[in-house]
Amino acid sequence: MSTAIDLRSDTVTRPTPAMRRAMADAEVGDDVFGEDPTVNRLQELAARLLGFEAALFVPSGTMGNAIGLRVLGEPGQEVLADDRSHVIQYELAGMAVLSGLIPRALATGDGRLSPEAIAGALKPKAYYRSDQAVVVLENTHNLAGGTVYSVEEMRAAIAAARAAGLKVHVDGARIWNAAVALGVEPRELLAGADTVMVCLSKGLCAPVGSLLGGSRERIEKARRVRKQLGGGMRQAGVIAAAGIVALETMIPRLAEDHENARLLAEALARGRGVRVAPVRTNIVVAALSGRSAPDVVSALAERGVRATAMDATTLRVVTHHDVSRDDCRRAAAILEQTLAA
Repeated sequence: MSTAIDLRSDTVTRPTPAMRRAMADAEVGDDVFGEDPTVNRLQELAARLLGFEAALFVPSGTMGNAIGLRVLGEPGQEVLADDRSHVIQYELAGMAVLSGLIPRALATGDGRLSPEAIAGALKPKAYYRSDQAVVVLENTHNLAGGTVYSVEEMRAAIAAARAAGLKVHVDGARIWNAAVALGVEPRELLAGADTVMVCLSKGLCAPVGSLLGGSRERIEKARRVRKQLGGGMRQAGVIAAAGIVALETMIPRLAEDHENARLLAEALARGRGVRVAPVRTNIVVAALSGRSAPDVVSALAERGVRATAMDATTLRVVTHHDVSRDDCRRAAAILEQTLAA
């Protein structure tokens, strides 16, 4: 039997041979003491690419978001975010449990907070109301189907938050995909934000790790929070080495994933009762009418394609380095056949 085509997520990617060699040869030290030279090189490289003064290597994107919100907000304050954003849907209420922050979910439809949405969520200050502190912008947006804020949209949203006296955290787990889709540098999408979290372990293929970017002062505070949350690592250069290879070699090829995603979206759109969200990057989200997404996922698995049911009627497939163009052509045929049944 042939190997299944795994389209569940770009998190299933495996480190490249170059990453494995870099990991084996990595120079290491104790990162809790700030003495791992490979971690330090990764952090400096990321800060330059993202346009921030400093960056901090963390084990996961969820921890990076949690730390970012902690350093920007205080217990009892509100965090404004799209109602389908990762910080609300997939982080186990971490902002509330770990930092005492209150999520304020805003319905946007396409995952992008406009200046009007931010302005419409503002409340007059009063001693009996919680203060509003932070706006979260997710670019690309996972549940909305990999939607992308343009440079102009990011700048407008950040300016609206600034005008309201709010700080801005960018959940940029897939900011690399957004930048490639738009043909811009990542720093152009982040100008004016206070903090950003970016992932290395999705489309960039590193085995583990994310980075938090911000000012030197905030990153020093973030280092303390990382330790408090149990994220202080010792000879972390072994995994940071793969992150350096990811940032230096893997970003341009994301365009291939975007092309493959469009191929899958076209096949899904031909299915009966299927509505596909516009595809900009490597995520394809399809709403199924009259059928169960978990049942469709099971049927696909029997035919050698692994997909994800996001809820009872929503199917998601994600392209990545470890599925080729030929894999996606075969998967497209299976998707079309399954949804035509």
